[in-house]
Amino acid sequence: MRRSTAFVLGAVVAGAIVAGLGAAPPASQVARGKYLVEQVAMCVDCHSPRNEKGQFDRAHWLDGSKLDFQPSHPMPVWADYAPPLAGLSGWKDGQVTQFLHTGLNQAGKPARPPMPAYTMTREDAAAVVAYLRSLKPHK
Repeated sequence: MRRSTAFVLGAVVAGAIVAGLGAAPPASQVARGKYLVEQVAMCVDCHSPRNEKGQFDRAHWLDGSKLDFQPSHPMPVWADYAPPLAGLSGWKDGQVTQFLHTGLNQAGKPARPPMPAYTMTREDAAAVVAYLRSLKPHK
């Protein structure tokens, strides 16, 4: 009886630990996020480096990149580097979702150009987060 009680108790504790970590997002949500990132919002254009031939460096997909274009007129707030998105290191899911939903960062300010102010639905923003979290940074 002791072994079975210990086994059941261990299974309950293990289940509680796993439940506390949260379940992985559904594959359909990750796929939707990938579609939005790569085909709609075109995040890869700025956030992925290119090789000497101008092709995306797939080994550093969404790992951030120096921007190789400038505005035609001086803009003091222009960003010259697109930060890494793969894995969303340093961001909480809610922060990213809020940013993509409102176009405003945690300080209530828009991102620096050329980053557009997206106003995605919360569901689409959550899908983007799911996809970006699924990627592992390569740096």
